[in-house]
Amino acid sequence: MTTPTHTPKRTSLAIAVTAAILAAAGAGGWLQMQRANAADQPQAKEAPPVAVSLTSVQERDVPLYLAGVGTVTANASVTVKVRIDGQLDKVGFKEGEDVKKGQLLAQIDPRALQAQLAQAEAQRAKDAAQLANARLDLQRYTTLRGQDAATQQQLDTQKALVSQLEAAVKTDEAQISYAKVQVSYTTITAPISGRVGARLVDPGNIVHATDASGLVVINQIDPITLLFTLPEEAVPAINRAQLGSKQSLKVTAYARESQEALATGKLILLDNQINTTNGTVQLKARFENAEHKLWPGQYVNVRLQMHDHGNALTLPAAAIQRNQQGTYVYAVDEQDKAAMKPVKVERIQDGIAVLAADAGVAAGQRVVLDGQYKLKPGAKIVESKPPQKAAGDAKKDDAKGNAK
Repeated sequence: MTTPTHTPKRTSLAIAVTAAILAAAGAGGWLQMQRANAADQPQAKEAPPVAVSLTSVQERDVPLYLAGVGTVTANASVTVKVRIDGQLDKVGFKEGEDVKKGQLLAQIDPRALQAQLAQAEAQRAKDAAQLANARLDLQRYTTLRGQDAATQQQLDTQKALVSQLEAAVKTDEAQISYAKVQVSYTTITAPISGRVGARLVDPGNIVHATDASGLVVINQIDPITLLFTLPEEAVPAINRAQLGSKQSLKVTAYARESQEALATGKLILLDNQINTTNGTVQLKARFENAEHKLWPGQYVNVRLQMHDHGNALTLPAAAIQRNQQGTYVYAVDEQDKAAMKPVKVERIQDGIAVLAADAGVAAGQRVVLDGQYKLKPGAKIVESKPPQKAAGDAKKDDAKGNAK
């Protein structure tokens, strides 16, 4: 019996086949392991929702107005001056008080002018007596001429004398009227009703008609006026609003710091010329000012109401975004997903954006108010809510409310 022998080639082939079988089995096991691991891992998570603040498009009446800055001025201002020279005897007002038209303000020493008046009256009496005598003589010469006892020359001379004395009497009367006017100037009364300022001359001083400062300044502050300017582009719109309204346009004055509404008046003047230097037009409004909320020289913000805009779509101005294509908002759909939506904005006033009729959004549409910088089109959103107060803070607020 012979024992079989193995050659080196057959041995190498067997080893190679065995290695291939093992490698294939290992690869299959690795693939099965990877598949098992992939099955065990959860699927990729979606991006978390973005917390934003929301608002909604509202439909409401929005008044259209033009805004500017103005200066309050007195409705009338008079610097009271003397019209004759003399010594100021007394002052009949207190500084800062309201005076009525015709109220005594000051008195100048009238004695010199009263003497001139008496002199003029005496001269008139003298000339009137001479005129009366001349008229009697004229009657006599007329009678004598009828009897051929006087010449025509004597009659004509007497007629001329009567005419001369009549003219003298008229001159005397004019002098008396002038003297009375001069005497009246010694009593200075208020030409308008208003509030007086500081006294510029004290009693005892000699005043002159040529004095520039005067005695006192009276400003009429009820009613009071407001001067303001608007750009020249507003003139056509103001003219259209005035023609379309049966009443004067409404003007409201606001405090510069607090934006408090001080008074509401009416437009009384649109200047007939545009200032070519700065391209503005001047307007004037009049206000009732019984509470003296407006004061001459005060700077205020002004709103000229043109007309009611009607039912307009509005949004807070913070919701409006801008890019190269124009203005847009992030609108939120029923699935709480945000989408960029172009909108047309007519104007922004008081932090409110007034949208055009074809704005691109409808009333009630939810819009992102804050947090737009974190959004992308199609992003899911969640509305952020204001932080709640701690229980202790709430109790303190309740206690404050009960105390009030």
